[in-house]
Amino acid sequence: MTDDRHDAGMRVRRSVLGDAHVDRAEAGKSAFTEDFQSFITEYAWGEVWTRPGLDRRMRSVITLTALIAYGQWDELALHVRAARRNGLTVEEIKEVILHSAVYLGVPAANHAFAVADAVLKESQP
Repeated sequence: MTDDRHDAGMRVRRSVLGDAHVDRAEAGKSAFTEDFQSFITEYAWGEVWTRPGLDRRMRSVITLTALIAYGQWDELALHVRAARRNGLTVEEIKEVILHSAVYLGVPAANHAFAVADAVLKESQP
């Protein structure tokens, strides 16, 4: 593990996912899952999310689409919140999901709309 990559990854991870989520993940680590949590922090967040080729908004669009494609609904909820932190508007998230219906299927988009709607309602006053 490189401390620089880990530290950079943790900063991005906290910025994108929020302190509460990262704190829960860190607190829930066990000897069995510790290496996986380090892997996520260093490679997903410290290597990929910090690359200069795409901004965080674009990375969120890609992530939302990939999660819809694979039916990863819990992760989709997490990344809808992250997309808002990364500056995507509610309208843009809606368009990502609508666009995904054409390429990933209406049932996947239908479920994604339900997940995103529930998440977006959490943040309404």
